Amino acid sequence: MSPSETLEQYQQRFDSYVAGKDPLELQRAAPATVARLIAGVPDAQLHRRPAPEKWCVLEIIAHLAEDELATSWRYRQMIEQRGVTLMGFNQDLWAQLGDYAAWNPRDALEMFRLLREANLGLLSRLTPEQWNCSGLHTERGPITVHGLARHMAAHDINHILQIERILAGSGNSS
Repeated sequence: MSPSETLEQYQQRFDSYVAGKDPLELQRAAPATVARLIAGVPDAQLHRRPAPEKWCVLEIIAHLAEDELATSWRYRQMIEQRGVTLMGFNQDLWAQLGDYAAWNPRDALEMFRLLREANLGLLSRLTPEQWNCSGLHTERGPITVHGLARHMAAHDINHILQIERILAGSGNSS
């Protein structure tokens, strides 16, 4: 969410990314899309920040991987403990603690791909009742497993658009 955006605007923007689309198909395509975008791009360019306070392409990919890990936990928690509180996290602190800038871009992408495949495997086996299990996200409010799957598909699109802008040289990664 950008600093100038309200929670409602953020949610509307994310909803527009996935409206009328299958969130699992979007999620399935995301790692390959990222791989295509960075194919042949020199590592130095993937490490270049568009602005001092903005993430580089590598950091975005590492974030996608670690957010996939957090989301894996959230899916399982909602199914196991209906109504569970789902804590948000400070993505900038995670980037600092994880030293995202030091990751290898291809390793970050592979981690994202593997975690995504694991989550898609879980989601493909859910019953209709499990898809409707819910939790309470501390920043975004009530959410179901299905809603979180939609959110993650939109989250991918949001970051893919950022990667495209950075690689095109616009530098706008907000």
